[in-house]
Amino acid sequence: MASSNFIDYVKINCRSGAGGAGSVHFRREKHVAKGGPDGGDGGRGGHIILRGNSQHWTLLHLKYRKHIKASPGEAGEGGRRTGHQGEDIILDVPLGTIARHAETGEQMAEITTDGEEVILLPGGRGGLGNDHFKSATQQTPYYAQPGEAGQEAWIILELKLLADVGLVGFPNAGKSTLLSVMSAAKPEIADYPFTTLVPNLGVVAYRDYKSFVMADIPGIIEGASQGKGLGLRFLRHIERNSVLLFTVPVTAENIRAEYNTLVNELHQYNPELVEKERLLAVTKTDLATEEDLARIKQTLPDRVKCVFISAVKQEGLTELKDAIWQTLSAAQPLSDTES
Repeated sequence: MASSNFIDYVKINCRSGAGGAGSVHFRREKHVAKGGPDGGDGGRGGHIILRGNSQHWTLLHLKYRKHIKASPGEAGEGGRRTGHQGEDIILDVPLGTIARHAETGEQMAEITTDGEEVILLPGGRGGLGNDHFKSATQQTPYYAQPGEAGQEAWIILELKLLADVGLVGFPNAGKSTLLSVMSAAKPEIADYPFTTLVPNLGVVAYRDYKSFVMADIPGIIEGASQGKGLGLRFLRHIERNSVLLFTVPVTAENIRAEYNTLVNELHQYNPELVEKERLLAVTKTDLATEEDLARIKQTLPDRVKCVFISAVKQEGLTELKDAIWQTLSAAQPLSDTES
């Protein structure tokens, strides 16, 4: 799919349907001149509903639907007949979608499972017919309730990718190459920064038919948490990952400093991100000599497991998969992604 088709943010105007009015009606039949009130209730207005759909992975299908309006309920009728309900509008969204009120910023819904449904804006209730207002002192009420108005709001839909492992690193750190050799994903790869402009997902096969999902997040630069580069736009995708795999090329001047800069950017954006399990992959080891690797191993960051890999020569990938699986198992019970 073309990169321009990856849409993870849309703003839409939604309006639920108004409720139908109650009916003012009196029973009139042959030989029944004064049968009393029998006005029916109005129908409920249509809801605006958000539904999780695992077949979607982007919000592209909603990008050009700026105004979404549910139909109103119908008015009640005589004979205590209730009006038809308005038709609900169901918006299918990918798993990991969050809905927020555009004005208040309040989170309205979070969709994480396939088929999960959340009513964003409920339809207005239908009005009561005059049958409900009869009494001993008022036997012929000429009154029925009007339908309740629907609700209208501008709603922001944000997608946060659901993945077990998130690749975090500076531009051109080898993240896309790593994803391409560990999974069937085919991200764009080139020898210049910011090749990856949208997140890419890949399923990585592991031992005994097990697997886990890895996400390649566009490169972060220093200051990304303040809006520099592409980082601010895509940092939210990292919030969903169970394990963060930091990637720093062996050619970096100071691997420890680059790693600390990445951690600091995540902390500035959301302090909870630094509480996630972390791994460090030193990439592009095919560009270093044995003496260089021995020297680099003496300067690695503390308190994080490090694995040396070469995606081009496919060296160290088995050790990396083992480290990821062990860390995932310790971080949380894995979802059943066995093939």
